[in-house]
Amino acid sequence: MSGWTYAKSGVNIDQKSSAIKALVDELGYRRQGIGQSVHMDGLFASLIDFGSMYITMATDGVGSKLMIAEALNKWDTVGIDCIAMNVNDTICVNAEPTSFVDYIAIDKPNEEITKAVGVGLQRGAELSNMEIVGGEIAVLPELVNGLDLSGTCLGYVEKDRIITGDKCEEGDLIISLRSSGIHSNGLTLARKVVEANGIAWTDKVAGLPNTIGEELLTPTEIYVRQVLEITSNHTVHGLVDITGGGLRNILRMRKGLRYVISDPVEPAPIFKVIQELGQVDDREIYQTLNMSMGFTIIAPADDAEEIAAKYGNAEIVGRVEKGDGVLLEPGNILYDHY
Repeated sequence: MSGWTYAKSGVNIDQKSSAIKALVDELGYRRQGIGQSVHMDGLFASLIDFGSMYITMATDGVGSKLMIAEALNKWDTVGIDCIAMNVNDTICVNAEPTSFVDYIAIDKPNEEITKAVGVGLQRGAELSNMEIVGGEIAVLPELVNGLDLSGTCLGYVEKDRIITGDKCEEGDLIISLRSSGIHSNGLTLARKVVEANGIAWTDKVAGLPNTIGEELLTPTEIYVRQVLEITSNHTVHGLVDITGGGLRNILRMRKGLRYVISDPVEPAPIFKVIQELGQVDDREIYQTLNMSMGFTIIAPADDAEEIAAKYGNAEIVGRVEKGDGVLLEPGNILYDHY
């Protein structure tokens, strides 16, 4: 059998990009007056012009990680994932998240489950210094089988503090902040690999300290306080959340440069287990999972070295040079489109 790919598991990244483009192509109306959107390619959060500052908005959900939560009947951490997926995108423009609304679609009301989800949402808000100001629970028995959880984050950034990646330049270094695990992307691939090998979510797998289900439910790391501290004390040219698309996310930064990952982080055991069980090649797994590189910072060399020396979860993993694309130097793997 050939190795597993994200497309084989049911998620085709290129088709997703085409579907997004088809939707966006229909959205042509522009507001007049204060509150107009600011159009910049490749941003992780949307920008709205509000005088001396930009308001930011980001929206995302937990995805198929919820299927593992359902299988284990463990719901108290997925709220952290929901917050993390939104705030980690928000900080990519150096914006501080302030407010959040959640959306739960469920087939039938279950207060034990919603209470447990609330525990995680509250913890995620605390970690982000952000308030949950509202939300919605929709009961949709004919549309939803189980529970879906998503949310939207509001943030702000002073205009002279925004970071968009346009200042990245040759000679910059790339810093990785270590992930807590798979986070909340690529779970469809991970699930299919586990299921295809006949492994139960409560099974222990060699090389992992916990059951496979517990490993995959590890909450997404929230980088808000650390990243905003770094940008307040150092010159930073680019911020990248390594979510769906893996290293291809770095292609959102300034064009006309090559972002070389020369010394990738040693992946946590869970990544090695998924790669080996699914016979997933390096090109595929580095464009699907974060491979322990949960967030990247692009900064001038002196600042990058200071950041890596100060923070225990930070490592210099590469450099910026002339060229195009993102190059995973081990294996000479080039990603040239997002």
